[in-house]
Amino acid sequence: MGAQKTILVTGASRGIGYDTVLELAKNPSNQIFALSRNKSKLEALQKACGTTNVQIIPFDLVAFDEAALTKALKEVSSIDALINNAGLLINESFDTLSIKGWRTIFEVNLFGVVQLVQALLPQLSTAEKAHVVNIGSMGGVQGSSKFPGLSAYSASKAAIANLTECLAEELKDKNISVNCLALGAIQTEMLAEAFPGYEAPVTSKAMAAYLAEFALNGHQFHNGKIIPVAVSTP
Repeated sequence: MGAQKTILVTGASRGIGYDTVLELAKNPSNQIFALSRNKSKLEALQKACGTTNVQIIPFDLVAFDEAALTKALKEVSSIDALINNAGLLINESFDTLSIKGWRTIFEVNLFGVVQLVQALLPQLSTAEKAHVVNIGSMGGVQGSSKFPGLSAYSASKAAIANLTECLAEELKDKNISVNCLALGAIQTEMLAEAFPGYEAPVTSKAMAAYLAEFALNGHQFHNGKIIPVAVSTP
């Protein structure tokens, strides 16, 4: 069963985040905090887990109320793993996507991560060995295939990949490892909304099983790495 681990997962109301919480909740030793803007879907997730080790935190990463987050986690002395899964994908051509759209994507995909890591540094630094896992994209990896309509999304994921390398260096003295999983196409609601009719080669549940294991153990072998997780080449 293993030692108790405290894990916080963002974007937990659907897709990979939802399935990752379900996977982590299978181990009653884990204490999981599921974070999302959508309270009703978080409540459905909590019910679906059928366990008492999942606590939900309705929270907007863009509006970012640090006082509310601190209050929600006031009993938490340390966090072993932070999975920055929340993301926004808009499929719109470069010549029509407004600067407001660009800013919104970066607010969720980059600045939300920055603020959350900063806010949780006290709990991460008191863990025996904390692991921050940033969910990136193959679209943000240099030399990978790029797709029309995803310039803002891919740029934000390139930024999170670079941030991962920087944080791994800055936080190593605090005993915090930081890695980025650059995911390929995964069958999620977000993908279906952006690309109707497209069938991804990997299911959300399969990726969640991989992500849950990596969050708990991947930092034993990796730090500051952008790791492609895709079944296609390049």
